[in-house]
Amino acid sequence: MNIKQLLQKIAPTEFDFAVDGLCLNSQQVQNGDIFIALQGVTGHGSDYIKQAIDKGCICVLVDSKDIECGVPAIRIDNLPAHLPTLAATFYTDASKVNVIGITGTNGKTSVACFISQLLTMLGKKNGLIGTLGISNSGQNSTNTTPDIITLYRTIDGYAKNGIDTAVLEVSSHGIKQNRIAGLNITHAIFTNFTQDHLDYHSDLATYKEIKTLLFSLDSVKSVILNQDDDSYSDFLNAAKGKKVIDYSLSNFTDIKTTEQGFLTILHTYVFEVPFLGKFNLSNILAAFSTLKALGFSDEKVIPLLHKLTPPPGRMQKNPKKLIWIDYAHTPDAIENAITTLKSHYPEHTVRIVFGCGGNRDQDKRSKMGKIASKLADAIILTNDNPRTESPRAIIDDILNGIDDSYAVDITEDRQLAIETAVITLGENECLLIAGKGHETTQIFKDKTIKSNDEDIILAAIIEGIRGPLHK
Repeated sequence: MNIKQLLQKIAPTEFDFAVDGLCLNSQQVQNGDIFIALQGVTGHGSDYIKQAIDKGCICVLVDSKDIECGVPAIRIDNLPAHLPTLAATFYTDASKVNVIGITGTNGKTSVACFISQLLTMLGKKNGLIGTLGISNSGQNSTNTTPDIITLYRTIDGYAKNGIDTAVLEVSSHGIKQNRIAGLNITHAIFTNFTQDHLDYHSDLATYKEIKTLLFSLDSVKSVILNQDDDSYSDFLNAAKGKKVIDYSLSNFTDIKTTEQGFLTILHTYVFEVPFLGKFNLSNILAAFSTLKALGFSDEKVIPLLHKLTPPPGRMQKNPKKLIWIDYAHTPDAIENAITTLKSHYPEHTVRIVFGCGGNRDQDKRSKMGKIASKLADAIILTNDNPRTESPRAIIDDILNGIDDSYAVDITEDRQLAIETAVITLGENECLLIAGKGHETTQIFKDKTIKSNDEDIILAAIIEGIRGPLHK
């Protein structure tokens, strides 16, 4: 596309050259791209212009001041507001893809993965975009919902490769920051609503209101809602005029808990779910209901449900011991994870290792501590991602919710905390490692280190001592 065509609706220009792509991240710029240098909370995008030019950008769009940088630099007032137009104008094929959007405090990743797995098993090519990354693409994302340019570029690429369905995790940040503006989101799914992100949203009411916006988009034709959630009616009200499909655990005629998962009956079909947690049964129903909304029959979908596998770091069981890794980082998620282990292993005690992320919702820390001390038999508090906060201050916030009579072990070094818990695990004990799930790094104020809970567990089991991973 020519630069004149791209900017004709925004800022007509005398420049005349071809553009190969758009990019907001200087590290991801490719030859022939335009780099969009936005003013950000950590500095101006112009701070990264040299890096973008070194990587091959041929033009820069800036939003606050004229600059000289060696390539054409075009100033566009209120540049962030024009991102949807820029994205839709350049990546025109993105509109050809039907997007399934999933939102909720917990469960987005699992539901998205289940939908994608089912579509794949039914022979329908699809793209998956969310916390675990971007499938069928050479791109990466550090956000649950990528920036709008990355989204459009990815989905446009899907269309060009014959993929007409994308499954997208939609975060409240993504909605508020207009990252999904103009996308062809045809189906919207609500998993649940509980406390999180109050560091970003002013209160729970605002957080919920932003999430409900997904369900009022003009492009949305069908909504899939969790009828068991206390906020169901709020999302139902937001979906006026849409086709509504409800799901509830009551859809199962019977649910029998086993050590491996559940034996269930759904619409006369009897099958096993080979992983733990009633919340996962709810997630499976969300995926099943979505496939129904897409036109697939019970006969096609239900026989596939027992083949589903949970995404990495979501109640992920170690193959050798009663040890689980889970991404639980909210009060509700911690409660669900501990309760799940107690229901599947009623004769066992449950020990939990967890912390809380720095520079995030501080109010939930004491609540997570209170819930953990109420439900778990033993607690080891440790670091999550402290970021710029004091690790000890975060732990103290968690301790504020725990009664002084409850004995808590504190080991700030996460690797050592996990190793100690694994090595000392008793025969009749379950261990839950919570908070980081699939993550492979740990973020401190002045460094980011490699840290993978699964690798630490495996090394501790094999060596029976503090393994070579510890530094």
